[in-house]
Amino acid sequence: MVSQQIIRSLACVLALSLGWPAGASQLVKTLPSETPEKFTPSVEGFDYTKREVMVPMRDGVKLKTFILIPKRVTKDAKAPIIMTRTPYNAGGRVTRFNSPRLLAAVPQMNDTTVDAGYIVVYQDVRGKFGSEGDYVMTRPLRGPVNPTRVDHATDTFDTIDWLVKNVPESNGRVGAMGGSYEGYTTLMATVNPHPALKVVVPFAPMIDGWMGDDWFHNGAFRQGAALEFIYGQQSTRSGAFKFWWGEYDIYDTFLRAGSAGALAKARGLDQLGFWRAISEHPSYDAWWQEQAVDKLLAQLPIKVPMMIVGGLFDQEDIYGSPALYKALAPKDPTGQLVHLVMGPWNHGQGRREGRALGALEFNGDTAGWFRSKVMQPFLDHYLKDAPKPSTPRVLVYETGADEWRQYDHWPRSCAVACVEKSRSMYLLSGGRLGFEAPAGGYDEYVSDPAKPVPYRPRPNLPMSAPDSGWGEWLVDDQRHAGTRTDVLVYQTEPLTEPMRVAGQPIARLFASTSGTDSDWVVKIIDVWPDEVPSKPSMGGYQQMLSADIFRGRYRASPSNPQPLTANEALHYEIPLPQVNHTFQPGHRIMVQIQSSWFPLYDRNPQTFVPNIMFAKPENYVKATQRIWRAPGKSSQIDLPVLRTR
Repeated sequence: MVSQQIIRSLACVLALSLGWPAGASQLVKTLPSETPEKFTPSVEGFDYTKREVMVPMRDGVKLKTFILIPKRVTKDAKAPIIMTRTPYNAGGRVTRFNSPRLLAAVPQMNDTTVDAGYIVVYQDVRGKFGSEGDYVMTRPLRGPVNPTRVDHATDTFDTIDWLVKNVPESNGRVGAMGGSYEGYTTLMATVNPHPALKVVVPFAPMIDGWMGDDWFHNGAFRQGAALEFIYGQQSTRSGAFKFWWGEYDIYDTFLRAGSAGALAKARGLDQLGFWRAISEHPSYDAWWQEQAVDKLLAQLPIKVPMMIVGGLFDQEDIYGSPALYKALAPKDPTGQLVHLVMGPWNHGQGRREGRALGALEFNGDTAGWFRSKVMQPFLDHYLKDAPKPSTPRVLVYETGADEWRQYDHWPRSCAVACVEKSRSMYLLSGGRLGFEAPAGGYDEYVSDPAKPVPYRPRPNLPMSAPDSGWGEWLVDDQRHAGTRTDVLVYQTEPLTEPMRVAGQPIARLFASTSGTDSDWVVKIIDVWPDEVPSKPSMGGYQQMLSADIFRGRYRASPSNPQPLTANEALHYEIPLPQVNHTFQPGHRIMVQIQSSWFPLYDRNPQTFVPNIMFAKPENYVKATQRIWRAPGKSSQIDLPVLRTR
């Protein structure tokens, strides 16, 4: 062992050789820090200034707020404010790239507002990241579910009030914009709105989490996305903890866990308030109904002009945008205040680039065109006194034809130059699909919970995995499912002329099960020709167009689940996501029916239990499923067909 004397001698020699002053040979415990106590970045070359403030709310809680002001905006050359309130880290939102250019620093959603010289504001909602207070998932409005004196509506009111009084560069007008959860907070701004709030643009807002947005679809729990999202949102204020899987293919993870509740417990979600709440409310009871945004806003006067933006292939909130428009349009008979735009987009794509989705390619950057040519003139009119644009009441992209279409109403209403007619396509013998009524019979398959139908080709990856392709699954090729024995397939002959559909398809099934509960999944598919010379990879592609799931126990009432009568043909009416599409000549129309969509949705045990979230292994049983195609029991798909005059 080296003695301390030798160490001191070596230190002395080292000190002398380096020319250190006398006494430096004594060992020191620390060196002076080379990091200053406070560092001030040099931003002289930036084209904007950034202010970080804590904005006080009426209950004393302060919310972290970032205000980005273009340098061309001054107290003499004022500008409007465009605001987004987020649970996803406002600080990260305004440093998308560490750039001296505001256009690069903020999300792409803000590209046209930056070009227009707007002041950009991002704020952490209460309880998240830099904001004080308690966090509640999509905090409900004050009322039966929220007995406090604050909600997103009051927080937005207080924030706007502070901004117009404390940002001298503002022209006193504010717009709110955001997508998904941020779309929800955008809509909350319209409840008792501040007088300075002049316009809102909610992208893909969360509207009704039970009927068809993030958490459930018609009673089936969206476990594959919900558990991961809830964990990330509520485990910490900063989102520091990430849901862990432990394997590449989460199909196996969910299958081994059993129920959604079992996996949630294994990952510690029973510590989180929102998981406990939704697992205690698997049915559409008052807790859900009192939070449904479309129902809430339908009871209030429309005071703020609104452009509702949605995606035809939104894998997370496909229900919300059209449901909100349907609720509000009757309150605006002239179509001056409420507008709807539906693009060929997945969740969030309307805020980014919209040239393609999966294997599909569109006519240019549909999202960029929309923001520049439709959204920005709409904002400028209300925030900068620009001329009133000729904003369509409803603007929907027509897939298959790759054109934007204007409509006077939506859905199941027609544009000026066409006639709408709902046509029923019947499920027929021999896997045929046609307009003639069926002669009789049924088709059957065995649904085995031990081998559920995957919602996309395996491996099934977590939605947050870098290579998951989560945003593309609603346009996936469905050949992987159609070859299974537990999936029924019906299709037409190749079309000889175009068929244009616009609105909401409705599946009307007569179905029976040998069990006492069952899920029914219905998919409408555009089957491409066997050969596509211009793009060979699309040969025979089975492009999913509209699809959804329905949990049988809610057949009679979404709020009062009942067991199904075994082996009895029961009628189901299943509304499917809305479409605006042309089936081209040479293409076929296909319908697929199955009883699981795993692991995106939790498995139905096919035995009636009070709460499927906590079904036991012994509850999961095989069931024989029958789809009937007999007179008086004809299963059909009602399509909103449009014909030109």
